[in-house]
Amino acid sequence: MYKNPVIVFEGIETSGKSTNLKIVSNYLNKLNRKFIKIREPGGVASSEIFRKFILNNKSKLNYKTDLLLIMASRSENIDKILKKNYGKKIIIIDRFVDSTIAYQHYGMSINLNLINKLNKFILGSFSPSFTFLSIVNKNNMKSRLSKRFSLNKYDKFNLSFYNRVQNGFISLSKNKKNYLIIDSNKNNIKENSKIIINKIKKLI
Repeated sequence: MYKNPVIVFEGIETSGKSTNLKIVSNYLNKLNRKFIKIREPGGVASSEIFRKFILNNKSKLNYKTDLLLIMASRSENIDKILKKNYGKKIIIIDRFVDSTIAYQHYGMSINLNLINKLNKFILGSFSPSFTFLSIVNKNNMKSRLSKRFSLNKYDKFNLSFYNRVQNGFISLSKNKKNYLIIDSNKNNIKENSKIIINKIKKLI
């Protein structure tokens, strides 16, 4: 019997997160499995508007406003997409709850209890089934960022910020069975693809 898990892809900038998500999307398409894919911030039309505010290079929004817009984006997605498809289709999410904790708490020092309360209020019983966490070292990150044609606001923090965020992600993953760390520094894309697909086969 087919399963319809909620699969989340997390990781800092240039960690390979988007590449790994694409690997899974292509695999599910080959299987003709029904799935939906959204990104955070972003998703439904209103959430994409929030995304533009958050990532805009000219934006001077403070950290608290960023947090609230991210939560607003998530709230719209939960109401209009995620709960309606929960258990009916495979759901793939590019960044979710742990990104908010990693960036807004570990990176920006916003109170963790506040973030957890907001997430509980918005999500209710909705929760991910499995998370792929992509990691990258600072040298590879700097090299990959330098090759990007355009950078948004979240691509322009200093290295100590990204280090705090990635360490936050790693802390969140510890001792959890529903987490798999994909190291983009040690393995090539083909090797990582095999690891990811083998896990997906078990999940679905």
